[in-house]
Amino acid sequence: LSFYGGVDPETGVVVERGHDLEGARISGVILVFPRGKGSTVGSYTLYQMGRLGTAPGAIINRETEIIIATGCALAGIPLMDRLERDPVEAIGTGDYVRVYADRGEVEIEKKNG
Repeated sequence: LSFYGGVDPETGVVVERGHDLEGARISGVILVFPRGKGSTVGSYTLYQMGRLGTAPGAIINRETEIIIATGCALAGIPLMDRLERDPVEAIGTGDYVRVYADRGEVEIEKKNG
């Protein structure tokens, strides 16, 4: 996911053409994706989303790169990566997820029980 050009910071909607989340609002949700991509301006897009109240509630990556890490630090978005289980495989759309970044813990409750 590329935040610069891929997400509308004013609405929190993914606008990246062809992305699995295209059209989805990511504001306030636990956003799980393999890793970020794109311009360093993506960090400032995340920062802007934080200021506007349209940022994700937390981000979980397989491995976080510097653009996402910087944006999360600027915006105060909890960030987790390199979990024991691959988060992209372990967490499905609609699952209930709690992120305790300060403790390095993620709790997952599958939506189907």
